[in-house]
This record gives sequence, structure tokens and C-alpha cells, in this order.
Amino acid sequence: MRIDVLTLFPRMFEGPLTESILGKAIEKELLEVKVTNFRDFSDNKHQNVDDYPYGGGAGMLLKVQPIDNALTKISEEKPDTKKRVILLDPAGKKFDQKMAEEFSEEEHLVFICGHYEGYDERIRSYVTDEVSLGDYVLTGGELGAMVMIDATVRLLPDVLGNDQSAITDSHSTGLLEHPQYTRPADYKGMEVPEVIRNGNHKLIAEWQLKESLRRTYQRRPEMLDKLEMTKEMTKLLAEVKKEEANK
Repeated sequence: MRIDVLTLFPRMFEGPLTESILGKAIEKELLEVKVTNFRDFSDNKHQNVDDYPYGGGAGMLLKVQPIDNALTKISEEKPDTKKRVILLDPAGKKFDQKMAEEFSEEEHLVFICGHYEGYDERIRSYVTDEVSLGDYVLTGGELGAMVMIDATVRLLPDVLGNDQSAITDSHSTGLLEHPQYTRPADYKGMEVPEVIRNGNHKLIAEWQLKESLRRTYQRRPEMLDKLEMTKEMTKLLAEVKKEEANK
């Protein structure tokens, strides 16, 4: 996968792109990332990339010209790749695991990180997706882009080393992940449930599914409304609701 990031603050990406999973993915050549300061593409002698809005209003708007020229350069470098161009915008569609999975299927992603009050509306004509981390405003799109890149890249084949772990993550299955334990089996009286220590894989799988349903019911019940329930899940959820009501 190739990822391009257009930003005014390229140094913000130095740490995240060289450490942990992302750094290893780049080392193993599973990922190529290029971070570009789009100020370098300004046709203004002072390299300004923002200007006052027509009609008045608070703040400055990001100009369309530097973004257009930067995107043109990317297309020239990678003319044969289909690009998904993502505009980081508080008004965009909320990013979630499903979107990360969609992005991970793409060959080439381009993230546009804005600053100032907003964008010249014509910039939107160049993008395929307008995306937000959530219902709040950051000082710029850089942190949002880092989160989206991390969530996406970890889903690429061979990046985690164990692709099954990504499949069973919270939100990937439509449920929150079940509780997990490691050794010791007893720590200061807090014991690992016997059912997941007995080696019976059928019972372990049933316990894991039931506890995923329980955790989702307790913490994110609205997720259950979107879930296509099997007969087993319906039965286990009924047990969960009865047990929780009796606590």
C-alpha cells in the first residue's frame, strides 16, 4: 500500500511512522508512506496557503491551488494507481472499524490535513471521502490522519504477523472483544475462569462469544441492534440479560 499525507507539519509524523507496527510495516516494505508539505506547492512568493473568505467571516481558509498542485504531483509519481483521497474534516463521516477495513483494501490512500478555519469549498471536488474522528474539533488534521493510518495499516496482510488477531478485535466482529487473561492463573485471589483453562475448545468458544455479548450489552448496547444474530447468539444474550438483571 502507498499512503501520501499532505500537511503543513510533516515533522509531526516522524515518530508515529518510525515506531511500533507502522515502522515495522515500512521496514518490511509492506507499506510506503510519503509525507509532503503542501506549502511547497504554493504559487505565492510568500508561500501562503490560506486567505480570507469571500463574504467575510472569522478565520482563514485553505486555498485550493496548493492542494491541487500537490495532488497533481502525486498523480504524476503514481499514475497507474487508483487513489482514495481523504479530507480530514470535522463535518465528515465518522471514522470507524468498517471504514478502516475499506481503506485497507485500497492500493493508494491520500490524506489531506487541513488547518485554519476551513477549506475553500472547491478542494472537496478533488476528494473521495470526507472523514472525521468524532464530534469534536482538533487544531488540524494530522492527529486524525495518524489514527486512521494506524487503524488501516494494522489490517494489511502480514503487518501484525497474526492476521487472526485483527479479525477478532473489538468492532471487527460487530461485538466488543471478550475478556482475556494470561498467566498466572491466580493473582492475589483474582482467578482466571476455569472454563478457559480446561482445554475444551467448544466450551471456550461458547464462553468467549457469551462474554463478548455481555461486554457489548453492558457498554455498547446500541451495537447489538445492528448485529445479525444467530440462534446461539440469541440464546446466549438472553442468558446474559437474565444474569445481569439478577445481579
